[in-house]
Amino acid sequence: MLILVLNCGSSSLKYQLVDIPPYRILSKGVVERIGLPDSVLKYQAVHTDVKEIELEEINNHKSALRLIFNTLLDKDLGVIPSVDLIEAVGHRVVHGGEEFSDSILINNIVIRILEENTMLAPLHNPPNLMGIYACMELLPEIPQVAVFDTAFHHSIPPEAYLYGLPYEFYKRESVRRYGFHGSSHRYITRRAIELSGIPLEKSKVISCHLGGGASLAAVKGGLSIDTSMGYTPLEGVLMATRCGDVDPFIPLYLMRSHDMSLEEANDFLNKNSGVIGLSGINGDMLDVEIAALNGNNRAELAINTYCYRIKKYIGAYMAIMGGLDLIVFAGGVGENSSIIREKILGGLDFIGVVLDHEKNKKLRGEGDISGRPSKVKIWVIPTNEEFIIANDTFTLVNKNKKFLTAII
Repeated sequence: MLILVLNCGSSSLKYQLVDIPPYRILSKGVVERIGLPDSVLKYQAVHTDVKEIELEEINNHKSALRLIFNTLLDKDLGVIPSVDLIEAVGHRVVHGGEEFSDSILINNIVIRILEENTMLAPLHNPPNLMGIYACMELLPEIPQVAVFDTAFHHSIPPEAYLYGLPYEFYKRESVRRYGFHGSSHRYITRRAIELSGIPLEKSKVISCHLGGGASLAAVKGGLSIDTSMGYTPLEGVLMATRCGDVDPFIPLYLMRSHDMSLEEANDFLNKNSGVIGLSGINGDMLDVEIAALNGNNRAELAINTYCYRIKKYIGAYMAIMGGLDLIVFAGGVGENSSIIREKILGGLDFIGVVLDHEKNKKLRGEGDISGRPSKVKIWVIPTNEEFIIANDTFTLVNKNKKFLTAII
């Protein structure tokens, strides 16, 4: 089955065209700077190098999707003769609220609920919906599936997802911890367990998805039992531009003492805090690392604070699981920064976490970076959220084939 996997950001549209089963990528790429001058298409067909095409402004996600279709069909760059060969579309959707504990076929009811949940993920759900709207116009008869970042964390127990607010806020308005990066946590924990040969039902894993957004999850027996992000993707560890855990009074302080509106305070905590706020450089960890190596004290402080917060969560999650078998790193920072991994894991030998420093420095891609005496396995696993999205889409469309044929 040919499946188009879409991950829409506010000004970008990432895609993969995959053939499943078995999982085989035919083409992948991204349209960047949607709605901005100097849009760019980065495109890679199977067994070819990445090609970058500079464009005039691409106005919206619908235009970006049309561009992707044209490229997939191009006589030189293309991999399919017709878009009619695409049998389903799988969408990454960040927030499913309480309503969706698993991936689901998209219909008008699903879209209405997603629109109602946009306030829970204002940076993510609106562009996710743009991708869905574009596919409804351009591929109106093709089934679409929503795969939610929040779904993997629906196994978290009440004592972990409830906040210290009156219970009526949860019952009436579903104010609770949801957690995010679920497709990534789901993929990397299963992959690390498989590679380590640990029985799934007995496994105790801490997965660290460290990118521009960052979150940790405590995964016991293959099920998420706690995670660092909360009601929105703002809570948790320090991130590139997001503050992570702060005193709940701080937003009130910003509005009262700095005359910020609610929207301005929200933007400040989401876009101007975290690593960029502490370092004064930007949210790219590589740039911050280089600045720290060149003696920039604020850059060093940002890195130390980032790693300290993550280490604190590792200790907490080990306590709630009653032990630890695996620590897994993924995401742009988790996969590529040996310095960050070393700082996070340093000093954890007393709980059986020993890093092989040479393996850590030399590793590119997937690998075990545990030291020989380490009781806890340490893995770096390049995440593959697209695999999860494609697999769930394939499963749901096949399961509902008779129904879909009837309505189409």
